[in-house]
Amino acid sequence: MARKILTIAFMVGILGTVSACNTVAGAGKDIERGGEAVHDAAKDVQKKM
Repeated sequence: MARKILTIAFMVGILGTVSACNTVAGAGKDIERGGEAVHDAAKDVQKKM
């Protein structure tokens, strides 16, 4: 009985870790796209000056 509980807890922990990695990777991509948008806007302003 205790072994089943430990196995389930272990699997839940692994799934939580894997899903957190995907979330962090997605957030990193979103931040990168935001930075690219700011960079492009700054270039546009420089061209107009």
